Amino acid sequence: MLLMVLYFLLILCFSIYSFALVDPNITFFNHPLWTSFRNIMVEFGYNRRQDSWLVYLSIIILLFLFNYLFVLRYKKLFLSPFKISLVIGFILVFSYPFLSADFFSYIFYARITTLYFKTPYTNIPGDFYLDPWLRFTQWTGHNSLYGPVFFVISLVPSFLGFAKLLPTFLLFKLVTIVFYLLGVWFLQKLNKKWAIMFSTSPLVLVEGLVNGHNDLIAASLVIVGLYFLFKKKSFLSGLFVFFSIGIKYLTAPFILVLLKLKRNKLLLLLSVLGILIYWTFKSEIQPWYFIILFGLLPYYEDLVFRLNIFYFGLLISYFSFVRFGGWGKVLYWTTDQKVANKHYIIIIFFCLNLIYLLYISLFKKSTSNTKVSNH
Repeated sequence: MLLMVLYFLLILCFSIYSFALVDPNITFFNHPLWTSFRNIMVEFGYNRRQDSWLVYLSIIILLFLFNYLFVLRYKKLFLSPFKISLVIGFILVFSYPFLSADFFSYIFYARITTLYFKTPYTNIPGDFYLDPWLRFTQWTGHNSLYGPVFFVISLVPSFLGFAKLLPTFLLFKLVTIVFYLLGVWFLQKLNKKWAIMFSTSPLVLVEGLVNGHNDLIAASLVIVGLYFLFKKKSFLSGLFVFFSIGIKYLTAPFILVLLKLKRNKLLLLLSVLGILIYWTFKSEIQPWYFIILFGLLPYYEDLVFRLNIFYFGLLISYFSFVRFGGWGKVLYWTTDQKVANKHYIIIIFFCLNLIYLLYISLFKKSTSNTKVSNH
């Protein structure tokens, strides 16, 4: 019970801390309390960056520690994974996407349709240069790169937000929370351990719930599709997998498990890794891309969990952004020092994780050989 209370307090602290890098151009509502809170957080996040980095690092370390303990003791937890995720979702719906600008791009792309009656596939945010929301929207010169299913989903919170920033912001966050809960619910029906791995994963919480990346929605829909596959409901399984691909094309390899090919699990793993490697070299190493790996939980439970060293590296690769502010230009891996630092951190932790996996594999093989020789 105490462990769970401490965990929820940590999530609350994280939700509050996320406003340390709030965009100063954003005004959710005009009230002295909001202004005072924003000024305090901006002062801490922008002018005391060393302290801010230490707080961020501490939160990430603690999130991984709690995740490890929960997975280790998943049978003895006071609450079910779904109930834990309900509390997490309630707290983090109020968090700010402080490590990425994509969330506000989602909002503006939908706004192009619900306010201006045009589509983000034929128009860019910069076309609406008088719109006040452009002050905190980046990538204003790009069309939407997301699938049609995500476009349709994003219209709902945009329409219900009535072109007001605060309700639109909260409704977009709520949509992400709903799909997160959906993934946890269906995983829990399959395996409680898988559900706790997913629901308390720091990568899922930071990149999915806080930063609001739609990769979490895509991963959750894949999980639902796999649930129906295991229940031998092929039509529903295929439907949800294709919905997932309509969110983010990174989930396309999961079509393989629907085809009932021999060794489809191995083909799935190699295809997922292949597409992640492809996107890494085509564009940039983005931490949120790797949320897709949680779709492999029903097939590669141990591997997904043992990649926590790599996930940790992905999350602390924000060091330069949090500590010094901003990113440099990225052009075919020609980068400035800040982005280079990000790459170095990720590569180092990837190598450490690889060494760990090799050690585990050799240790198991050695133990197996010892047992055979003893017989």
